[in-house]
Amino acid sequence: MGTTLIIIVIIVAVVVLFTITLYNRLVRYRNNRENAFADIDVQLKQRHDLIPQLVEAVKGYMNHESETLIKLTQARTAAMGAQTIDQKIDAENQLSATLSGLKVQVEAYPNLKANENFMQLQEEMSDIENKLAAVRRYFNSATKEYNNAVETFPANMIAGMFGFRREKMFDLGEQQRVVLEEAPKISFK
Repeated sequence: MGTTLIIIVIIVAVVVLFTITLYNRLVRYRNNRENAFADIDVQLKQRHDLIPQLVEAVKGYMNHESETLIKLTQARTAAMGAQTIDQKIDAENQLSATLSGLKVQVEAYPNLKANENFMQLQEEMSDIENKLAAVRRYFNSATKEYNNAVETFPANMIAGMFGFRREKMFDLGEQQRVVLEEAPKISFK
């Protein structure tokens, strides 16, 4: 009976150590994902700070396009008010779509495109968008790593017991995806 007890204790100890190891790995992946989103938050803050300046620069030229500026301001407010990572992802996708709409409308205003202040703001916005793209790639990589850990066997059993679940990627969003699926219009005027 002594050998059986020792074997049982060893098996229980191995299972406990295995569970602790998997749990800790899941926690590291989750924390890495949250850290990656913190990098996105820094860029989003800069983006949010730049939008009012961009709106003010455009206002004088686009008086009859005020609906676009209102939508942009509302999208920015919604993005700033989002609380969870998933809410922020959805709100930022909406803000990106609205910014794209503004870029299209700006094309109709050659004087605006020549304005030095506007050009500087556009360059800053472009720089922030490039940085956002880079940190989104890192975030999505961290999310993929986390999701793989949560969904693969045997970690999925531990994940389910401790409330780890599949997380959302920071993708283009439905509106941007529709725009990208359309063929570009080319004109030689």
